[in-house]
Amino acid sequence: MKHAGFVVRALLASVVTVAPVAVVESLAGVSHAAGGVYYVAPNGSDSAAGTQSAPWASVAHAESVAGAGDTVYLRGGTYRFTHANKACASQTDRVDAVTLNKSGTSGSPIRYWAYPGEKPVFDFSPMTDDCRIKGFDVTGSYIYLRGLEVKGVPQNNNLNHESWGIWISGSSNTFELINTHNNSGPGLFIQDGGGNLVLNSDSHDNYDARSSSGAGTNADGFGAHISANHPGNVFRGCRSWWNSDDGFDLINAFSPVTIENSWAWRNGYVPETTTGAGDGNGFKAGGYGGGYVSNGVKHTVRLSVAFNNRAAGFYANHHTVANDFFNNTSYANHPDYNMLGVSPSGAAIALGNLRNNVAYGGTLLSNETGANDANNSWNTGVTMSDSQFQSVSTSGWDAARRADGTLPALPYLRLAANSTLINRGVNVGLPYQGSAPDLGAFEAA
Repeated sequence: MKHAGFVVRALLASVVTVAPVAVVESLAGVSHAAGGVYYVAPNGSDSAAGTQSAPWASVAHAESVAGAGDTVYLRGGTYRFTHANKACASQTDRVDAVTLNKSGTSGSPIRYWAYPGEKPVFDFSPMTDDCRIKGFDVTGSYIYLRGLEVKGVPQNNNLNHESWGIWISGSSNTFELINTHNNSGPGLFIQDGGGNLVLNSDSHDNYDARSSSGAGTNADGFGAHISANHPGNVFRGCRSWWNSDDGFDLINAFSPVTIENSWAWRNGYVPETTTGAGDGNGFKAGGYGGGYVSNGVKHTVRLSVAFNNRAAGFYANHHTVANDFFNNTSYANHPDYNMLGVSPSGAAIALGNLRNNVAYGGTLLSNETGANDANNSWNTGVTMSDSQFQSVSTSGWDAARRADGTLPALPYLRLAANSTLINRGVNVGLPYQGSAPDLGAFEAA
């Protein structure tokens, strides 16, 4: 039985309070009065006033007007795109449907928010541009997107690896309550920039059927492949499922990334089928193309769940330094944890710092011997069975989020009241209840 008086792990998921005019940003810990307020709607006109009763038609026009501290409310409905904002220079060129290159400032971002209670849907599937396509290209900094659905970015030839739902190269941006799906490549991809927060967002059913490297080999749910000196990118409270490649992919990330309180399942398949496609890892935490680099960085994956992925639940992917894997639950993956690293000589070694993790079902471990692992389910002497959990169901994880946008409260893979995994962990700096941390992603009440 747990004891009261400690902060629960759920507090790691930030809560944002939304008011239509006066905005409070709890993410940044900053409170200030809103600046200008503008409106965009599918039936609007860019020659209108941009007010609630006379909205504009396009985000592009809104961006040309809005400045630091302003809020652009996107009314519900579908915004369809048939072409990019410039022509393809070649079949391997990259073009944007929506470009956000105007920056806000610290404490006064430019906000592009769904109008409260409504769902703006950005449908890029009608686009005919014969090159690589970015649905949203976010090159500016201090921009805040909230409540958008982004879908259908196509591949219109077979000469490129992928297109992208949302491509990010700016810094200090926030992407909250984004639902990106059925794109021909990663749903949300951080190419560069630091201090970006992806919060309480979903990415699913992405599939690159026409990829030049093979169908399904590049459509991750979330990715961060950033250069050096851009720390602070965080994925928190996110879900990634039925993407044809990986759920979360940090390959070639030369700045540290944190993934926390997030779920990944059924990745590595043609969406909504059991036909294998790409790599199929839940959390691919690093790697630099399989070889050694001298400037590799440590990533952190914690408080997260992976199940029923075609390959590993948690994968080091030939990383060159030991990443931190703390308080995760991996169920029915192949394997649950794969700590394959690479030494300075190029030799395969086990690399990873693993504490308070659970592995159950599927194949438990691969490349684990030599990793820095202790106080996990496989080395604490506990006997694993279904009875350790309230439920081991793998359906229903895509349920609606709670009113504050955080992950749904489900019983699945949470510890049973009499579980011997309770209080079996070690303090790694995360909040816990009772005499010691529990094993796995969920602290028992």
